[in-house]
Amino acid sequence: MARKPAKTRPSKAGPALTHIGASGEARMVDVSDKAATERLAVAEGRVVMTRATLDLIVSGNAKKGDVLGTARIAGIMAAKRTSELIPLCHPLALSKVTVDIEPDTKLPGCLVRASVKVTGPTGVEMEALTAVSVACLTIYDMIKAVERGVRIEGIHLVEKLGGKSGHYRA
Repeated sequence: MARKPAKTRPSKAGPALTHIGASGEARMVDVSDKAATERLAVAEGRVVMTRATLDLIVSGNAKKGDVLGTARIAGIMAAKRTSELIPLCHPLALSKVTVDIEPDTKLPGCLVRASVKVTGPTGVEMEALTAVSVACLTIYDMIKAVERGVRIEGIHLVEKLGGKSGHYRA
């Protein structure tokens, strides 16, 4: 006997899942009736490593080259290609993507923060999260020969502005 599909209507517990159709199938949300408004999303994460590895990055002596510059570019490129990576995401004409990476001796490691902006009918949370994720992965890739125990941690949405749901801040 087939399982009954999950309900997609709002319940007392919260809103419906928008990427699930009435029969339980995955679907891309129709945003054609939504107003194009300015939307912004900010996400961040951390790459934790030993102090020696961080010193190698900061000094610019990593064998693969400029770790932070490469990770920054990788994050920007990833934000622009989010709809190719995450099923059911809308392709968006992003108006701004910034990826900031700050070495932090207290971790030790790097704090990665992405800010993504668009004027459109849907938000850019996934683009900001994808930018941070790929920037963190790039840092790992460029230093893994030196230290395999590097950890990527705490990737999360920090802030979202615009759209019907309004302002969110973690």
